[in-house]
Amino acid sequence: MGEDTAAARIDAWLWAVRVYPSRTAATDACRAGHVKRNGTSVKPSQVLQIGDTVRARTPGGERVLVVRGLIARRVGAAIAVTQYEDQSPPPPPPEERIAVRDRGAGRPTKRDRREIDRLRPRA
Repeated sequence: MGEDTAAARIDAWLWAVRVYPSRTAATDACRAGHVKRNGTSVKPSQVLQIGDTVRARTPGGERVLVVRGLIARRVGAAIAVTQYEDQSPPPPPPEERIAVRDRGAGRPTKRDRREIDRLRPRA
């Protein structure tokens, strides 16, 4: 099923293993500097090899993946998870991430907004 080759483009691989929902999103993340291969920012056309460590910043948090297989086409989720080893840090507990305001309290002041921004996880 998987197309095992000697190398694969990083944007295609990130899309194929379902880190990003579309190849365009993976390409945009690479161009924005949200994807690093072995600690170095990469361009979307950069070639991946087995054993590389990929750090990708996603809306769900940072993902740290070690490449175990190379695929360039999207496959089923069960096959996709066999192509990498996930070493991502666990997400923070939910109570640390939530900024709660009283319902009906109106628009937040500048001070309130800054406090909310401090509590929000950075993506």
